[in-house]
Amino acid sequence: QVQLVESGGGLVQAGGSLRLSCAASGTIFSINVMGWFRQAPGKQREFVAGITTVGTTTYADSVKGRFTISRDNAKNTVYLQMNSLKPDDTAVYYCYADAISRYWGQGTQVTVSS
Repeated sequence: QVQLVESGGGLVQAGGSLRLSCAASGTIFSINVMGWFRQAPGKQREFVAGITTVGTTTYADSVKGRFTISRDNAKNTVYLQMNSLKPDDTAVYYCYADAISRYWGQGTQVTVSS
């Protein structure tokens, strides 16, 4: 089992920045990819960014050039630095970890005001 705890969400004005963190515990040796999805009200959950244990990254087109995902394997933590935030980025952001199964965090709210 893998447990994920997110932090760092909040309210920010358009153009501002936030950094999300996700700390993993449990059978962490089994984790390969970690990353983030988000879900806005009335919309499906969508992929935001992912990173492998060796640092290979993938981003959704909507966040490329604005968001940066990074990973500290020693701390079992993944980060999402979000810059130039837009109101469309408003959503609950969920951390995920792929091991034998996909595990999810509880979600953290990000609200971007115009």
